[in-house]
Amino acid sequence: MLENFWFNVKYGINHVLDPNGYDHVLFLMVLAVPYVFKDWKRVLLLVSMFTLGHTLSLVLAAYDVVSVNGKLVEFLIPVTILIAAVYNVFTAGKNEKGNKVSLLFFTTLFFGLIHGLGFAREFKMFAGQSENKVELLIEFALGIEIAQVIIVFVVLFLGFLFQTIFRFTRRDWVMVLSAIVIGLVIPMITGSDLLNAS
Repeated sequence: MLENFWFNVKYGINHVLDPNGYDHVLFLMVLAVPYVFKDWKRVLLLVSMFTLGHTLSLVLAAYDVVSVNGKLVEFLIPVTILIAAVYNVFTAGKNEKGNKVSLLFFTTLFFGLIHGLGFAREFKMFAGQSENKVELLIEFALGIEIAQVIIVFVVLFLGFLFQTIFRFTRRDWVMVLSAIVIGLVIPMITGSDLLNAS
């Protein structure tokens, strides 16, 4: 029983940290970069919203409630990252944290839904043999949450280093990391099967 629990949790962790699916990490980077350690509660809330959206999509897929166009979902995932990164660039250094959280709250939930749908087919195969899909979903979601907290902590720690040791302003740090993410997601969008379908 415990062995199954850890297997499912590790599956969730590996899903987030998979080098071939780094879109998940990119979104967490743009989500966390505007914040510092004292904002940890706010960041944790946003991260949990992602997990909620992701898990909801997997529930809908596991029980055959939804069926989606894979190419459309794979196109929408980097688009959502791009929106969050561009928003960071335009609001870097401005005191709009309250508004930003409400907007990112919905963006994050939406991203979670989209990303979950992108993973739905693989998860459905994984859950196919399971008698208790709800238990599996909860354990998998726990793994996702653990991995996300690790990534967010790393981003906050790097932000602390760059702002204290390398004397970056908070605005510069947000701009630099968001610009890097934009540079990485644009090829993902332009190279998507949806745009290149003949």
